[in-house]
Amino acid sequence: MTFSTIIVRGLLRRPVRTGLTLVGISIGIAAVVALVGIAQGFEKSWENGMKVRQTDIVVNTLGSSLAPKPFPIEVRDRIKDLPGIAATCGLFVELTSVEDSSMMVVSAREWGGFSWQNLKMISGRMPNDGMERAVVLGQNAAETLKKKVGERVQLDVEELTVVGIADGGALVENGSVILSLQLYQQLTGNEGKINIIDVRATPGMDKAGLEQLCDKIDAVVPEARALIAGEHIANSEAFRFIRAMSWGTSLLAVIVGVLGVMNTMLMTVFERKQEISILLAIGWKRSRITMMILGESAMLGFMGGIVGVLIGVIGVKITERLPSIHGLLEPDLSVQLFVVSVLISIVVGVFSGLYPAWRSSRLTPSAALQG
Repeated sequence: MTFSTIIVRGLLRRPVRTGLTLVGISIGIAAVVALVGIAQGFEKSWENGMKVRQTDIVVNTLGSSLAPKPFPIEVRDRIKDLPGIAATCGLFVELTSVEDSSMMVVSAREWGGFSWQNLKMISGRMPNDGMERAVVLGQNAAETLKKKVGERVQLDVEELTVVGIADGGALVENGSVILSLQLYQQLTGNEGKINIIDVRATPGMDKAGLEQLCDKIDAVVPEARALIAGEHIANSEAFRFIRAMSWGTSLLAVIVGVLGVMNTMLMTVFERKQEISILLAIGWKRSRITMMILGESAMLGFMGGIVGVLIGVIGVKITERLPSIHGLLEPDLSVQLFVVSVLISIVVGVFSGLYPAWRSSRLTPSAALQG
């Protein structure tokens, strides 16, 4: 009988208890996979949206909210002629409810700006001008709202005609209601206001050049902040809070798993006191006994990690199809996240087994005589 066989037999001796312990660990790991994957996917989705629009720098007032605060459109005029800037486009972007969808991106874009150029029409057409009372739906938004070209969609207090359905090349773009900035300003009473400026730098500018350009923009418009596209979400207070909450909630679930494994291993040591004492009597070293208990707890952690990853993936796949967030994000279920999650689970198992392993190593051969 090999050492690994002894470890496996120790876990199979009480299958119900082992199974319940695995459930406790796997729930914690599933929370890590689901919550962290969704948070990272949110960031990645917005970053991809910037890439397809060929936006190099984003200027906004994004603070503790998911949508930046409005500021005068004149801010764009102050930066558009700075050296290194090839083009600018003012936007008003909000996360809001649209008809039956509780949360959807409404992206109002300056008419004629480059942020319209990535849209490839699947059906219908673009608006004729900046004041036509019309919207273009990303293909996921059209699916969620169950709209076709020619139908009308309720936006704020007015119904607008869907004149086109587009493929924007990124999940966020495809989940958006897109319309003219000038029209949206009129509908919402935000005349002369925007909350984002997309900036396209001169071709060939490297990251160092983009950082220097951000500094120049910040000097001209102190009321807003310029960040390299993709980094503006990760650096926002709202996203940092979401990320912290994701890890915090996950770790709480993992702690429950720690207590479960520790309880299981303590009960194992108590029930196998005579067996462990006999092993000591026939020549097993205390370090080998310790390794046996730690091996069992590590195996529990490994199996719980694998099951937890599977549960987390299934949970995420179900969640991303919910109407409330469909088309808003694509969870980042990377191999790296899976590996980290399983490693966390193994560490949890080993940590949980430290005290039971120490208790087992303190037994003496004479304890076998006590029955």
